[in-house]
Amino acid sequence: MIRIAEAKDAASIAIIYNHYIANSTVTFEEEAVDSQMILKRMNAHKQLKWWVCEIENEIVGYAYATYWKPRTAYRYTLETSVYIASDYQKKGIGKKIYSHLIEELKTLGFKILLARISLPNKGSVLFHENLGFRRVGQLERVGFKFNK
Repeated sequence: MIRIAEAKDAASIAIIYNHYIANSTVTFEEEAVDSQMILKRMNAHKQLKWWVCEIENEIVGYAYATYWKPRTAYRYTLETSVYIASDYQKKGIGKKIYSHLIEELKTLGFKILLARISLPNKGSVLFHENLGFRRVGQLERVGFKFNK
């Protein structure tokens, strides 16, 4: 079931996200986050809801969007993110929840959605391309994590 994330989901979201912080470069965040930090992020922009996928009372993934830049000229542009629990990857959950997020954002009038992908990450590139995203640029050597 896909639904709007609630405060009670923050701990589960933190667990999913902390796996990526500790084990990958898909996020350049380096310190684990707690449920309070997640809750603060969830509440940062009331119009932009976080969405979760729940299976048998377990949060197995989430997706959300944030404003790209604070200047008003960027008011129709958002950056999107999706994270799926490692045991539930490659089961179509990411596509389902991300597609739901994208449709919700369209109904709110947003025009441009951006996804920043740390490379190499062929899977994420293909995932986004299959949902209509296209590569528009590449920043090189802008992040440093795990001595890379």
